[in-house]
Amino acid sequence: MTVIQNHIVINKTVSEVYSFLADLNNHEQLMPDNIYDWTSTADEARFTIKNMAKLSLKINQRVENKEIICVPLEEAPFEVKLSWQVEEISPLETKATFVIEAQLNMMMKMMASGPLQKLVDHQIRRVKEVLG
Repeated sequence: MTVIQNHIVINKTVSEVYSFLADLNNHEQLMPDNIYDWTSTADEARFTIKNMAKLSLKINQRVENKEIICVPLEEAPFEVKLSWQVEEISPLETKATFVIEAQLNMMMKMMASGPLQKLVDHQIRRVKEVLG
């Protein structure tokens, strides 16, 4: 299993950060420019990655003020799980961690690890920018 992750500290309460991340409608604001055709509900998101693939994700599990787990809604090219973990550092500081776990063969790992790390890093930066 390939695990790609990053984290950031946000100057918001854990409940504010969790509430934002628990609604997939908000995730469009976190996506890079190569994502288009975005449609979403609170529980599901569908989008296209330019020159790559269409993806559909659904929230599989929510643990209030702790974790949100997303999995593919439809058949995916490989097994993947995306999770956001939030942890209170102080009453007004929250550590947000974005983790992608993917079952990649060696060839896929060589090709996908870089873009997946860029995605994780981008979303971590954006969540801090959006939530301030």
